[in-house]
Amino acid sequence: MFERRIPEWLRHAPVPSLKGFAVLAAAESVARGVLVSVFPLAMYQALDDAQVVSQAYFIIGILSLLAGLLVPWLNRIIPRRWLYSTAAATFVVGALFGASGGTGVVIALVLISVATVSLFVCFNAYVLDYVARVELGRCETLRMFYSALGWTLGPVVGVGLMEWWAPAPFIVAALAALIMLGVFLFMRLGNGKLITRAKRTTANPMRYLGRFFRQPRLVAGWLFAVVRSCGWWIYVVYVPIFAVERGLDPQTGGIMLSVTNGMLFLTPFMLRWMQRNSVRMAVRSGFLASGVLFLSGWMIESQPVVVLALLFAGSVFLVLLDISGGLPFLMAVKPSERTEMSAVYSSYRDVSGILTPGAAWMVLLIAPLSGVFAVGGAALLGCWALAGRLHPRLGARRMAPAPAEQ
Repeated sequence: MFERRIPEWLRHAPVPSLKGFAVLAAAESVARGVLVSVFPLAMYQALDDAQVVSQAYFIIGILSLLAGLLVPWLNRIIPRRWLYSTAAATFVVGALFGASGGTGVVIALVLISVATVSLFVCFNAYVLDYVARVELGRCETLRMFYSALGWTLGPVVGVGLMEWWAPAPFIVAALAALIMLGVFLFMRLGNGKLITRAKRTTANPMRYLGRFFRQPRLVAGWLFAVVRSCGWWIYVVYVPIFAVERGLDPQTGGIMLSVTNGMLFLTPFMLRWMQRNSVRMAVRSGFLASGVLFLSGWMIESQPVVVLALLFAGSVFLVLLDISGGLPFLMAVKPSERTEMSAVYSSYRDVSGILTPGAAWMVLLIAPLSGVFAVGGAALLGCWALAGRLHPRLGARRMAPAPAEQ
């Protein structure tokens, strides 16, 4: 009688690879990239008032922030694999609401915003579970490289599809989210690695926020992510407005964003440079160069073409920060706090989405639009100074101990 054996790949799930995480991120980039330029237009068509649209974005940003902070608490009740799957399904439902048009677009933005931050928290927790600290830089680079096509073509394709048939970009986003869910299930990530403390009490948002603020390295890493994201907000939102105010082609901002996103294909070369030097040098170089270029754009505002060229150059260093800027936080997270601190880290998107428009509103009360570039540059240079306190060998491979003599 022949012995029946269960295949090894069914009995034991394979360890997720860096390429697997990159493919998962690529599917998400298509889903989000197609909608990034569609939502503002669709929201304006639905609400017919720019001020109301701004208020809606502000409120949804707060809801998204709260949702991200609640994910660790939900993770105590719901296994992580179900949290991720539910968030992906919520993304699909939100996209279908967007396809319905009208006020459904507002509901779509709420659902997709909450789903996105939940996916981000779970994704980072999985990365911290399965990727060694010395491989985090390579993981981030692969993630961005695989996502480059979605973020480069997505905005242009999304608007083109919207002009052809309004529901089309939302349907494409729903299909991409379904593919993302399929990749997740195929990877069999489960609930991640189980690492607990003895007699650990149930976490709540206030408790893990307290632990976060008691760890200066985590606070500094989070500030790096917030300010980097604020730089992107300025580039994506206020650069196109500046171009229009100065009489340039209204498509200038969109073209600049597409070309900048194409720089993501250069991330492997940036990674090699970072590996030859250090995470500290990469972070400091990114903040210093982008800060100086943003401030230079403010100082010569009378030459709009030169200003845009300087800001474009600054955006290249923001891409470098996308690779390196999150590593100080991720490398400082304790294994027992992966889910909680991933939730804190994910809040940088929503915090920057609240801080940037608020700061710009105050600046515009007393200064022209170029003043926003000055504030952004000053914040970037502040992070350059703060990054000087990072360990010089952060992220470097540790030397293996010498073998014991016989």
